[in-house]
Amino acid sequence: MKRTFVLILAAVAAVAVFGWLVHMVLVAAHLSEPAPTTVYGMTPRRLWATAVSVLALVAVIIGGLALLQSAGRVGTGIGRMAAMVATMAGLIAAVNGGLNLAIATGGPGSGNGVIGGAAALVLGLTAMALGGLALARSRRRVGAARVGD
Repeated sequence: MKRTFVLILAAVAAVAVFGWLVHMVLVAAHLSEPAPTTVYGMTPRRLWATAVSVLALVAVIIGGLALLQSAGRVGTGIGRMAAMVATMAGLIAAVNGGLNLAIATGGPGSGNGVIGGAAALVLGLTAMALGGLALARSRRRVGAARVGD
């Protein structure tokens, strides 16, 4: 019961922090105000932002699994490769999300994929951090195994 409550509380806190970070990115990009006219449906920029956001989310998941693997909690698979994949996919997502924000001419609702771009930027940076941490841990583990031999 206690562990379930802690996991739910952590998930709610993570969602709140994610929402706050997306808002801060939009404020920093001067795109925090909604568009005067709302565009409905998928536009090419919204599709681009959605695709990059999905890539960033997959990179965060891969980075989290690589981090768990480097800590020795889950399996003994290809943790280093997963960490490198998460880092590179996070970099691609963050660059594309930032580029989408840089060329956006309106705020949320303008059809420019502003929310998706901000989400991709935040998730991409998170994936890069997770992948980098997993790489550092896996190097430390490999180095410790070599010293003990």
